[in-house]
Amino acid sequence: MPASARSLLRGIPTGGLLVGVPLVLGSIASVQLGASIAKTVLDRIDPAGLTLLRLVFAALVVLAIARPRIRSWNAAAWRSIVFLGLTLAGMNLLFYLALPRIPIAVAVTVELLGPLVLALVQSRRAVDFAWVGVAALGVGVIGVQSIGGDLDPVGVLLALAAGGCWAAYILASAQVGQRVPGVGGLAGALVIAAVAVLPFGLLGAIDAVAADPSVLLPAFGIAMLSSAIAYGLELLALRRVPTRVFGILMALEPASAALFGFLVIGELLTGWDLLAIALVIIASAGVALTAARARREPPPMTGPSGLQLPPLP
Repeated sequence: MPASARSLLRGIPTGGLLVGVPLVLGSIASVQLGASIAKTVLDRIDPAGLTLLRLVFAALVVLAIARPRIRSWNAAAWRSIVFLGLTLAGMNLLFYLALPRIPIAVAVTVELLGPLVLALVQSRRAVDFAWVGVAALGVGVIGVQSIGGDLDPVGVLLALAAGGCWAAYILASAQVGQRVPGVGGLAGALVIAAVAVLPFGLLGAIDAVAADPSVLLPAFGIAMLSSAIAYGLELLALRRVPTRVFGILMALEPASAALFGFLVIGELLTGWDLLAIALVIIASAGVALTAARARREPPPMTGPSGLQLPPLP
C-alpha cells in the first residue's frame, strides 16, 4: 500500500473502516430518500404531526426488534438515552419544519454545519479553520439568497438549529453506543423523542389521520427509512469509526439530498444553490483528509468485542 494511503488510514482499524463506512453511506441514502418522500405528504399533514408519526412508528418497530433490558440500564445509561432522545426530537422536528420552506438539499447543507463544527472542535488543528472558512462561504451564499428573497430565511434558521441538534446527536449516539449494548438504547431514545414531540404534533397528526387515513402508510415508510433503519445503521457505525470520521462522512448528505430530491419530487436547484452545496462538501472533505492524516491522535477506544468506539466527550 502506498505511504499516502497508509497515512490516510492511520488510526482506523481496517475492519472498522470497511464495515463502518458502508453503514454510514447506507444511512445517508436511507435518510434522504425518507426526507424526499416526506416532502410529498406535507400537503396532507403538518410537519410536527408527521414527525410524531414517524417517531412513534420507528419506536414501536425498534422496540419489537431490540426488546431492550431496561432494568440493566444504570443512571449513566439513562442520562445518555434521554440526551439522545431529546436530540432526536429537536433534529427531526426542526428539519421537518424547514422542509416546506426551502429545498431539501439546501436544508441539509445548512444542517451539515453542526457535524462540521463538531469535527473542527475535535480536531483542534489550525488548517481545519481554513476549511470551515470555505464552508462559511457556502453558507454565506445561502444567507445572501435568504436576504434577497430567493430563500425563506426562517427555513434557513430552522435548518441551522437542526444542525446544532445533529452535532449533539452524534455525541449522544457515541455515549449510548458505549453504555448500552445492541440497539436497545436507540429504542429507548426513540420513545423519549416521541414523547418530547407529542405536545407539538398530536393535534396535527389526529386531524390528518381523521381526514385521510392513508397518510399512515407513507408515514410508516418514512419512519423505517429516516428513523429505524438510518439511526440503527448510524449507531452501529459509530462503534466502528470515530465521531470525527462519522461527522466528515456527512459531507455526502447534501449531494444525496439533491439526488433524491430530484428523483422523487423533481426538485431543481439554482446555480447558487449548487455552488453553496459544493463549497460545504469540499470543506467537509478537506477536514476529513487533514483529520485522517494527523499522526498524533490518541488511539481509539475499543468495546468488549474489539470494535472501535469514539471517545466520550
